[in-house]
Amino acid sequence: MLTTELDTRRTLPAMDQILNWPLIRVLAEQHGLTLVKRLVNHQLDRLRTARQPCEPDSFTADIERELHAYLSPSLRKVFNLTGTVLHTNLGRAPLPEEAIQAMCDVARGASNLEFDLDRGKRGDRDSHVEAWLCRLTGAEAATVVNNNAAAVLLTLNTLAKGKEVLVSRGELVEIGGAFRVPDIMRRAQAKLHEVGTTNRTHRRDYDEAISSRTGMLMTIHTSNYVIQGFTASVAERELADSAHAHGLPYAVDLGSGSLIDMRQWGLPYEPTPMDSLSAGADLVTFSGDKLLGGPQAGIIVGKRSLIEKLKKNPLKRALRCDKVTLAALEAVLRLYASPETLAKRLPALRWLSRPHADIADQAQRLLPAMRQWARDRATVSRIEVMGQIGSGSLPIERLPSEAIAFTPSGPARSANRQLLILQRALLNMPIPVIGRIHDNRLLIDLRCLDEEQQLLEQLARDTTT
Repeated sequence: MLTTELDTRRTLPAMDQILNWPLIRVLAEQHGLTLVKRLVNHQLDRLRTARQPCEPDSFTADIERELHAYLSPSLRKVFNLTGTVLHTNLGRAPLPEEAIQAMCDVARGASNLEFDLDRGKRGDRDSHVEAWLCRLTGAEAATVVNNNAAAVLLTLNTLAKGKEVLVSRGELVEIGGAFRVPDIMRRAQAKLHEVGTTNRTHRRDYDEAISSRTGMLMTIHTSNYVIQGFTASVAERELADSAHAHGLPYAVDLGSGSLIDMRQWGLPYEPTPMDSLSAGADLVTFSGDKLLGGPQAGIIVGKRSLIEKLKKNPLKRALRCDKVTLAALEAVLRLYASPETLAKRLPALRWLSRPHADIADQAQRLLPAMRQWARDRATVSRIEVMGQIGSGSLPIERLPSEAIAFTPSGPARSANRQLLILQRALLNMPIPVIGRIHDNRLLIDLRCLDEEQQLLEQLARDTTT
């Protein structure tokens, strides 16, 4: 055994010899000698451990394959064909070209991120989006942090640190990733004071709970669920009146934060920051990457005196946005100056308002290619399905759509395994295709498919099935 191991080690080529192999030499020129040597060493170690000889062709192929895997990005583009338009796990709102260009422009070099070009002095990074936010919402002032959870955290910590915040028990939401309102209250060093019951809360519940310990009244929009039946809630205007009668601020967390009335595109109504401000809210927080259609950001609009307090909180610096995010957000906000063209220029809104007939036509075009790709692995059909907006927006509303459905062929006992094989084949494509498994079928919902030709080309090239 020892003699065999020694013989194997003696037959392994030396590093200098391997580095002179033609393809290895090319790889080293393209990607650097250090990285190639590291991968060669790893491969030699595996051969020694397995007591296997070195075959130059297979050895070189393994190095090339490992090099590609090593340098491939982890964060990649995918086809979101799940039926959920604003999919949190898939990056939520896609950005318009105007935002992508703005991000590239400021990322390539220096920018006036915190420099006032008019005065020739240091400036405020919020200034690039504040004017637009005030223009669009009617707020006195605005500030931006890195997501809406951060916006709520900053608001609570600034205005209610060490004090009670009155919130209806029916609004104590939990969102994706086990993020809960009571948890963020504790982290903000504010004290949650629940009022009312799960299904019914009245103004008197707030009025009776207000005391010298109260720091703020707050409404949290239940964007990811709906309570129906024997219910009661307090209008924002009434809560604003109660808060202001006691000299307290009133904040509204909208979550999704649409800046337009979605009903003009046949979509359900979603509360806007303008509604809350008009009702008397002092501050409104909402997301940039949901219905607004921009990058991940937490936006806070409202009274100037309160916004100034938020900006002076040391947490603001820890939660602030970078130049790339601000550039993208400003570009998206500019699109709202022309609401007539929004549905064409904002991808999320274009997908949400896409006509059912248009999706059906696309499904019919794709059906032959999908059948050819599946071969005898599944029966492929076109079906009507119901999608959703996603990211906690309008949770009970459904969007009529069309999907390509893959029903596994063969025995029923192996159907689940066949579905997983088909799903894995789609995920292994150059641009992974993400659908959903439902009712023993793999569904490819086409509502969000813009790049039809690109999908067809990679289906034609794929031979895994």
